Amino acid sequence: MGMLDLRDLLTGRRDGAKPIAHDLAPANTSASASATAPQTSSVSAADSDVEAYIQIKSRLHLQILERVDLASLESMTELQLRREISTQVDWLLQENPAPINDAERRMLVRDIQNEMLGLGPLELLMADASVSDILVNSYRQIYVERHGRLELTKVRFTDDQHLLRIIDKIVSRVGRRIDESSPMVDARLPDGSRVNAVIPPIALDGPTVSIRRFAAIPLKMNDLVKTHRSLTTEMATLLQGLARAKVNMIISGGTGSGKTTLLNILSGTIPETERIVTIEDAAELQLQQPHVIRLETRPPNIEGKGEVNQRALMRNALRMRPDRILMGEVRGAEAVDMLQAMNTGHEGSMTTIHANNSRDAISRLENMISMAGLNLPLKAMRQQITSAISVVIQANRLADGQRKITSIQEITGMEGDVVTMQEIFAYQQTGVDARGKAVGHFMATGLRPKITEKLRNAGVDLPDALFDSSLRYE
Repeated sequence: MGMLDLRDLLTGRRDGAKPIAHDLAPANTSASASATAPQTSSVSAADSDVEAYIQIKSRLHLQILERVDLASLESMTELQLRREISTQVDWLLQENPAPINDAERRMLVRDIQNEMLGLGPLELLMADASVSDILVNSYRQIYVERHGRLELTKVRFTDDQHLLRIIDKIVSRVGRRIDESSPMVDARLPDGSRVNAVIPPIALDGPTVSIRRFAAIPLKMNDLVKTHRSLTTEMATLLQGLARAKVNMIISGGTGSGKTTLLNILSGTIPETERIVTIEDAAELQLQQPHVIRLETRPPNIEGKGEVNQRALMRNALRMRPDRILMGEVRGAEAVDMLQAMNTGHEGSMTTIHANNSRDAISRLENMISMAGLNLPLKAMRQQITSAISVVIQANRLADGQRKITSIQEITGMEGDVVTMQEIFAYQQTGVDARGKAVGHFMATGLRPKITEKLRNAGVDLPDALFDSSLRYE
């Protein structure tokens, strides 16, 4: 199949004009508001160049698929496949000589390799370690989150069908499906990143994808203290002591507040001698211990059968002789089984829950118990909660994108029908600075945990200075 002159496709011209610059970096949101008319024209020309580049990449991709023997590619390693794709691009360019430079050729090779072996245009964003979230609103609008701030990028797909092919590639890797009869799906990437995809007819403006990324090297507690300043050394000492002493904890917070990250970090303090079972909707936890059993839910098949939910996994986990059970997130009737596990010898178990504050987390647990259809009196529900959970950790994402551990509270029991709690550490925001960054301080309330004796029996001795309420930490 013949191919048009590459120079024409790249520039949209035949007069030998300068090759286009394919800038796929994030859009500069701080551009001057005083842009002139010639600058506007330049932007339009850049958009046209991007369209031309997408067209030539798509054509080369199709030509390569026509030329190669797909069956023979199955036996090749990824490195061999990348070399073969590079060779095919060179041959196609030799058949249709064009005055392009090496940089343009390498860009075409890279993008076609990503298209055939990876996630297409998203590979550039996945390779950027500073990107924590990738949000595809449509095939032509993709945002990323960097350092808590959303940024519009120039990365785009060819059309809706192109985006649908990438979505199908993602979900098929983990044995899931997405189509008009099942237009929503949760999946994960090989690196553990969590993916949610929604397609028409549910998504009115075309397919959408949300990717929650995880660091290639899992964060440590020291990273939260020193680098991100999400909590103080004193708070970290307390949390690590609670985890070592096998205290049941629940981490509460909103979306993107760092609940799973903190759960993953706290799990790192669990001794290697213990058997751990994890239960998740989409596997995210990155435990480093050798004795870990990972369980993941399964959606129903096309016939509506074969579903395995978190409650079924929790019940099965109790038969697997776990020392601790870690549930990625509790969101329904499985709360009953989780609380029973915490009350029946599986001390040190942890989970996360969506809630705005620690008190709301308790209320949400009550609602989840009601979803199980047990018809328990309210007081019985609260007694179950207070006997199972000892500490509630609240994580919040501030308006400027910072993630803070804003409260560590101990559940101390009940007074009448009310669950009583006492706050051990807190974060108080006092305002914002000139750059819009939140300003505040961490502080101890001066109250010592009532479970101090349990900590001491487990070999965790917390000094009195740790709870000095006169100290303030930025």
